[in-house]
Amino acid sequence: MRFWSCLLSGLVLTTSLATIHADEKINSLTDSEKLAGWELLFDGESKDGWRNYKKESISDGWVVKDGALSRVDKGAGDIITEKQYESFELCLQYNISPAGNSGIMFHVLETEQRPWQTGPEIQVQDNINGHDPQKAGWLYQLYKPTLPGWMKKVESEAGLDTEKTLDATRPPGEWNELYIRITPGQSEVMMNGVSYYRFQKGSDEWNKLVADSKFSAYENFGKPTKGHICLQDHNDLVSYRNIKVRDLSKEVPDPVHGKLDVKVVQAFPDLTWENWEPIDEKGKVAGLRPIVITHAGDDSGRMFAATQNGSIHVFPEGPKTKQTIEFIDLTDRVAPYKAANEEGFLGLAFHPNYEKNGKFYVYYTSLADPHTSIVSQFNVSKNDPNKADPKSEKEIWRLEQPFSNHNGGTIGFGPDGYLYIGLGDGGSGNDPFDNGQSTDTVLGSLLRIDVDNAGKDQAYGIPKDNPFASQKDAKPEIFAYGFRNIWRFSFDRETGDLWVGDVGQNLWEEIDIVEKGGNYGWNRYEGTHIFGNRPLSDADNAIPPVWEYDHQIGKSITSGYVYRGSKVPELQGKFLYADFVTGKLFALDYDVAAKKLRGNYSIDSNKMPVLTYGEDQDGEVYFSVESADGKGIYKFEAKN
Repeated sequence: MRFWSCLLSGLVLTTSLATIHADEKINSLTDSEKLAGWELLFDGESKDGWRNYKKESISDGWVVKDGALSRVDKGAGDIITEKQYESFELCLQYNISPAGNSGIMFHVLETEQRPWQTGPEIQVQDNINGHDPQKAGWLYQLYKPTLPGWMKKVESEAGLDTEKTLDATRPPGEWNELYIRITPGQSEVMMNGVSYYRFQKGSDEWNKLVADSKFSAYENFGKPTKGHICLQDHNDLVSYRNIKVRDLSKEVPDPVHGKLDVKVVQAFPDLTWENWEPIDEKGKVAGLRPIVITHAGDDSGRMFAATQNGSIHVFPEGPKTKQTIEFIDLTDRVAPYKAANEEGFLGLAFHPNYEKNGKFYVYYTSLADPHTSIVSQFNVSKNDPNKADPKSEKEIWRLEQPFSNHNGGTIGFGPDGYLYIGLGDGGSGNDPFDNGQSTDTVLGSLLRIDVDNAGKDQAYGIPKDNPFASQKDAKPEIFAYGFRNIWRFSFDRETGDLWVGDVGQNLWEEIDIVEKGGNYGWNRYEGTHIFGNRPLSDADNAIPPVWEYDHQIGKSITSGYVYRGSKVPELQGKFLYADFVTGKLFALDYDVAAKKLRGNYSIDSNKMPVLTYGEDQDGEVYFSVESADGKGIYKFEAKN
């Protein structure tokens, strides 16, 4: 197991450590957390920073043992942080005893007899044998878990039960991870990475719920906007650890070791696209989404870009192109992405022997068959190298998706000559069908197929060394699994290393370096963090990401390339990536052989929602954003 498993030992909840990623320790901060402003509220060795409510010290009923702060004796009393917090994030792990009960309060002031008379309480209890109808993670008598409306709709249509109360807790004897974000605009509570509810203190909804609760009897309940964090003594054994806080009243720093002396510039400032107009027939701005940027590997110097609506364009003069040529128009068979943002044309790859055989491959969502992903082969025109034959389509692979999101869509040939296909877990949220850890489905996986040698009953073959090629009840196409939604993968052209960006659910985005047969944790983990309440034993072999960042930094990773070009020496050997939501650009310096981080660096940009990255044949890296003028492709340059 890559993280922690726990058991009850005597009166104190103790920790049994299995194989842990080298840099991970209980009650410590990762490099990403340190850089992004997280602080420890408990060091695993002392009770410093805590005291009893309305007292100057902390009682002996709270003890530190095996890296946990545990309430073990009667009269332990409620404890509070020395500091007060206004806007903040709190992340901690708790382990509750059978039938036990505790709680976590925030914005507590010492003006009343009991802390819960000012500070709202998030319940901690054994949800199996606990006696309180208010379950763990609920905001006591105010809020309980609920699925977002959009998720209820799509899951109900898929035949799933959306009426039962959400419960993501793990049973007594196992650690649960609780995340709490408190800000004036919106607050949120998550249990084991699963979003439970959002609320706003002082809103009309909040005031009504308080008026209908027992807390209406206390004039100052929920009124403070700044106060202590409190751990409740409810006369039961409970342990806490990995207690981390981040102050949100000031700007959250990016998790970087510095800023590179690199700038982004328009790669094609004078570009026009054949057969595309910025205004559609209804007089509305059309917008252009270049979703793939690549080359054919044919030494022609040309580049290619595909749009999400299904049109592939040739850049006949490579980086000097001013007018594209429409290579092929597939909009008659590609589902429109404006109906479902994660569908449409998503992938393009040229055969390694394209110069001789003229074959290329596309990944798109079918217009004729809703929510169906297709990989097809096409041929270049016999008469014109800048035109492809739309009638040459040969379907290679198809997959009916359960939902419209998490389609993955990257395809690419590896150094081994096989075609890799990056997928998502099937969609909705929280992986409702548990596809991420199921090798009996291709969903949630990275596939590898042989397009040069058809199988007996299919248009592709299975490489003999695929990790599940001979395993019963597993899909032989799977190369690696445990992904939520691969949004771009790439091979380091110098080393062959396979880099993947996996889009997170609620809290963490991750970067993986993929090994054959590897399990990358989803949906038992989001990044390196526990997710949901399915058995962790299913992911004992999970490989942690080489880098992760949290959702105050960004909320949707766009994975790029290891830079191997020559024009920007400062980028050499660094992995380029971005976040689509916050528009931030980064470069990760990671020593793959030593499995060691050398640094993560920011790149100045104007908050650019990067759709995709691409390379030309010389290894120069480009990226794209949606634009109204068709000039949304950028490149990197040295500032000096």
